[in-house]
Amino acid sequence: RRSWHIGRGWSWAMGKRRLLKVQYRQRLFDIPTDEDGLIRHYSLSSADRLEIGLRRREHNQLGFAVQLCLMRYPGRVLATDETPPRAMLKYVAEQIGADAGKFALYARREETRRDHIARLMAYLAVRSATGQDRRAALLAAIQAAAISDDGGAIASATVAMFRERGSLLPSIDTIERIGLAARAIARRRAERALIEEISVDTLQSLDKLLEVDPAIGQTRFHWLRSAPDAPGASNLVGLTERIAFLRELEIDPKLPMRITSGRWDQMIREGNATPAW
Repeated sequence: RRSWHIGRGWSWAMGKRRLLKVQYRQRLFDIPTDEDGLIRHYSLSSADRLEIGLRRREHNQLGFAVQLCLMRYPGRVLATDETPPRAMLKYVAEQIGADAGKFALYARREETRRDHIARLMAYLAVRSATGQDRRAALLAAIQAAAISDDGGAIASATVAMFRERGSLLPSIDTIERIGLAARAIARRRAERALIEEISVDTLQSLDKLLEVDPAIGQTRFHWLRSAPDAPGASNLVGLTERIAFLRELEIDPKLPMRITSGRWDQMIREGNATPAW
């Protein structure tokens, strides 16, 4: 139930961890400045220019146009005191015949900025993200996390769902919290899928693999992982002993088919890096 408490901290899932590297955070929210990106995302239509022209002053027209572009891509509003990159300002200003330098005069009145945002929400048919949007984004993130632990893939699925539902993107921190929660949920579901039909006796036998066995002076977990791989008769004996030991546990060899291969591979990587203690 707690997995649905979006926007209420999610300290249980996030803590101080990060889902995304700095470069990917920038890729999701930053304004493109390359020519291809500007043309693809910020080319204004005749209807756009007509709507922009309804603003009375040049700096308000420019500010309105910039807000329009950002709300369309990457799907967010212009932050207070935020100045877009010069390349983007120049490209937008040239399309409406404005002076890019006039942007400094825009939105000195917060009321103007709010009015523009409200008007653009109606014009672009978008809205601020709601609780239902966040829940839908969480479900999309869980589906992505079931396949891979990759933060970029999880965040991309989250962002795609917000856009699909016609909502503006919440803050990057909120997107990361959704992604981290989704990853934690996906991990728990995968773990549950692997053990839910295993008997209690078998689970207890598995737990004992982490206890030091006096007969060999180490944990069976470490003993299994340290199987010799060099050719030789004695090594073959050691491998045979380990195979026999594993078979006694009676673990279904088809167990990995219950979860995605990406999630299974992630568990293997974590297991390889985790000491018995």
